[in-house]
Amino acid sequence: MQPKRFRPRSVIPLSSLAVALTALAALAGCAVGPDYREPDVPNADRFLGQRAVEQRRAATRADIEVWWEGFADPQLTRFVRLALDQNLDLAAASARVAQARAGLRSATAALLPSGGVSAQVAKQYQSVETPLGRVLNATPNYDRHGSLYEADLTASWEIDVFGGLRREREASQAEYQASEAGLAATRVEAVAQVADTYVTIRGLQVRLSIARQQVDTQQKLVSTVRLLYGKGLAAALEVQQAEGALAQVEATIPELESGLEAAQNAMDVLLGSPPGTYRAELAETKAIPAAPRIEATGTPSDLLRRRPDLIVAERRLAASNARIGAAIAEYYPKVSLSGLLGSATTVASGNLFSAGASQAAGVAGLRWRLFDFGRIGAQIDQAKGQEAEALAGYKLAVLRASEDVENAFTALIKREEQTKTLERGELALRQARNSSFAAYEKGVVRLIEVLLADENLLKTSDAKAQAEAQSARAAIAAFRALGGGWQAVARAP
Repeated sequence: MQPKRFRPRSVIPLSSLAVALTALAALAGCAVGPDYREPDVPNADRFLGQRAVEQRRAATRADIEVWWEGFADPQLTRFVRLALDQNLDLAAASARVAQARAGLRSATAALLPSGGVSAQVAKQYQSVETPLGRVLNATPNYDRHGSLYEADLTASWEIDVFGGLRREREASQAEYQASEAGLAATRVEAVAQVADTYVTIRGLQVRLSIARQQVDTQQKLVSTVRLLYGKGLAAALEVQQAEGALAQVEATIPELESGLEAAQNAMDVLLGSPPGTYRAELAETKAIPAAPRIEATGTPSDLLRRRPDLIVAERRLAASNARIGAAIAEYYPKVSLSGLLGSATTVASGNLFSAGASQAAGVAGLRWRLFDFGRIGAQIDQAKGQEAEALAGYKLAVLRASEDVENAFTALIKREEQTKTLERGELALRQARNSSFAAYEKGVVRLIEVLLADENLLKTSDAKAQAEAQSARAAIAAFRALGGGWQAVARAP
């Protein structure tokens, strides 16, 4: 009598399996947890300083997407483009985007079935001195040598019935979007830092030029006083006063030179290069770039769509909201399907893929954390706390963004007013200095009058140069606060 050949049977009838899969597919259309809604943030209709900024008069205008071009300084534009290509903060932000993209792909793959192929060859030599070996050795025709040849195709799938995996993917997608916005925010910051550092360099160069011109003027004054002293027309005290005033002006130069070198080093680092790389390009003293007119300032509500750092905060809020659903999904059972199809034999001679060597298995799995609800509840509370923290952070970021704009607008207007006032003062003091020196040569006034005029002129000229630089820097701060610049990355060569 021939023994019956073993035939694998389906553990679950096909009709029941079809019904179960249909039900699971229907359930998979929903996901537990709160659906995300972008929060409403109250905003004013206009910025407080918007009207004054829009009424400014300037020689050039700036498109907010490429606002640095509005300064009409080719070297500034060149450095900005270099920064977009070489800045290491941008390189790090790009790497974070790649990481987030990989995380999104992983979360997406978790929703799909997974499969694999495995194969093995095993050889063994059974001991006959063990209890199992003694039993086997007593079996007729027992061979202590054993071999196993096996090749299998496996597949598994966790069916996302209650949406936990989909919530995880939703969180990963929001994090990826946040990383992209973070790259844009880094781009805005890098461009603004380059422009701000460039203006700082030009401002220090102008201040150095003023100080050196004043040194020349003071040296001429010292020479004149010494000449008069040699003729007996001036006292020794006057010589000492003139020399002391010259030393005071000369003492300001090393500090300005130190600040200039530090700013030039900072520019090199912003451009992703060792200090000194671009110093030769910045050696020539040039005028401070004038702040252009700011157009299309928009409204406070526009900041929510324009400023990438606010987009980062909003996307992270969305991610934290999705993680609440992922945590809630742990309350519910996990359903999985897995299967195996392959062949196994102990004979090496071509029997591996014969009908008798075939094997198959199908498993429907259920995992439910029934006795772990306390821990799940704690995880849900933690996720809700993180979502509340992200919401508060988002609202605070919106408020601070509006504050940045208002402060930048105010600084721009006030610094330009200060510059105009100092221009008038500089002109008057220069005339006063020339008049006092001419009067001193005629013996009408004392030397101290000339020295005071020199001191006042130097202070006013230096203050005017600082105000001009601060005006340009305030404009840069305004463009940064408005979120301008990241939209135009494709236009950078």
